[in-house]
Amino acid sequence: MIRRTALKAAIAAVFAGTLAMGAAHATDPIRIGAVAPKTGPLAAGAAITHWPNIQLWKQQVNSRGGLKMKDGTRRLIEIIEYDDRTNPGETIKAVQRLATQDKVDFILAPYGSGLNLAAAPIYAKYGYPQITSTSITDKNAELTKRYPGIFFTLGTTTALANSVAEILAKLRADGKIGNKVAMVNVADAFGIELAEVARPIFKGAGLEIVYDKSYPLGTQDLSPIVKGAKASNPDAFVAWSYPPDTFALTAQSKIEGLNVKAFYTAVATAFPMYGAKFGNSVNGNLGAGGVNHNTPEMKAYYAAHQKVTGKPADSWASPVMYATLQVLEQAIEAVGMDRKAVTAYVKTATFKTVMGPWKFTNQTIHDFWTVGQWQNGVFNGVSSTGLPGAKPVITKAGW
Repeated sequence: MIRRTALKAAIAAVFAGTLAMGAAHATDPIRIGAVAPKTGPLAAGAAITHWPNIQLWKQQVNSRGGLKMKDGTRRLIEIIEYDDRTNPGETIKAVQRLATQDKVDFILAPYGSGLNLAAAPIYAKYGYPQITSTSITDKNAELTKRYPGIFFTLGTTTALANSVAEILAKLRADGKIGNKVAMVNVADAFGIELAEVARPIFKGAGLEIVYDKSYPLGTQDLSPIVKGAKASNPDAFVAWSYPPDTFALTAQSKIEGLNVKAFYTAVATAFPMYGAKFGNSVNGNLGAGGVNHNTPEMKAYYAAHQKVTGKPADSWASPVMYATLQVLEQAIEAVGMDRKAVTAYVKTATFKTVMGPWKFTNQTIHDFWTVGQWQNGVFNGVSSTGLPGAKPVITKAGW
């Protein structure tokens, strides 16, 4: 009897220990990798759009006890960060390290079109879903066939170029501008593809490109570009630009007196610091993106972003970036930690996000903002592929 009692006690102790180990394992943090520039030409953009939203998401998830798993337990999230220095080779190495050495559960998509495309084969090789928030390309159909785990949310180059052309053509039809366009682009995947797509679209809209130049990523002095554009005597200026050049082109245009009634720069025109730096002089400036600031979801998002990060979100890709994190969160809570199951769920489910309901079709979101405009200190969406709340376009009065 004593032996049987001792045996029962031993079995009970082992069983209790096993349960305790299982409970501890269930509450281990979910390890998530993040790769994006902290240095290099795109660091300033990532510091506005990418990293703060990761900070906000982590704080919000962990403050409520973590992600709620299917078994009822909650798991905190842990972020492991790497700086890719705006170098595609470094992006690839960092993603590889996260997958093979750090062995993280999930890896967030990189920042920027070129860095996302460079790293896509690594995500696919190791079976990580890649839900991009800052990649714009017309190659979505081709890429989603090649990489079953890549998703696109920000739009396509054709949609962006079409919207710009439509706005310029309407301004011309209304007698507010002529048809001459000076067009420049950064010589990166983003700028090159947009310029190539825009040329025939602009021509088809009856717009004449009178100046067409590119410049290397990281170019410090853009005065020759702006002087050349001004010399072409354009009615509109369009730059398929990244953050550093968006600021530099705007500053140089003010210096050179490039006075056009339609002035467009791409990435970073939606940044709060753009409006803060240039003030009322950018009233009427057009740029990539936009947002409907009036929805309850967007108001709550902007308030939370400011409170948690201490800085305002931008008015384009910031809420899109946060929405991709909401997609990952809801997918993990629905199906668990299996990356293949998470990828399959993202392909078919409908998600509640700050951007409104999201449902991927062929791994792509098809309703997105294309053009925004600074209007009395606010960067409003003025054109989209199907989102409500667009504001009427105004002409630029000068610097």
